Amino acid sequence: MDTTTNIVIGLIVLAWLLSRQVQKRLVREDRKPIVLLILLVLGLVQLGVFLKVGAAPSTGVVLLLVVSFLFAAAFGVIRAYTVRLWRSEGQLWRQGTWLTVVLWLAAIGVHIGLDFVIDGAATAKGLGSATLLLYVAMSLSAQRLVVQSRANRLVRS
Repeated sequence: MDTTTNIVIGLIVLAWLLSRQVQKRLVREDRKPIVLLILLVLGLVQLGVFLKVGAAPSTGVVLLLVVSFLFAAAFGVIRAYTVRLWRSEGQLWRQGTWLTVVLWLAAIGVHIGLDFVIDGAATAKGLGSATLLLYVAMSLSAQRLVVQSRANRLVRS
């Protein structure tokens, strides 16, 4: 897949995720992480295609990518605390706020910024866009874990 395709796929996924973030939704402990697994698989496929077609990235580029994923997780944790949780009629609900959306956009902005730095390395051109879905999966996973932890504490109280 080329860089443009990776970016378009990433933007479609981001728009879908943002719309779901601000919807009122039930919090269910038994919910399987299907979306996360799909994002992870697609992200790994994109990365695999990149690595198969391009040259191996340098150690510095790999370290930048790791830093990017750490930022993704950190944004996910922070975003999780902007999600409203409440009980209604015996059920636990959640809904992201405008700050949740702003933090998603900031997180993607950080990844894009690091993508420009990574693209500066001749052997890594396109690696940032090839890892966008992995970045989103990492960030969403961290957010999900913290929201679920917060929800569990509410259920017990």
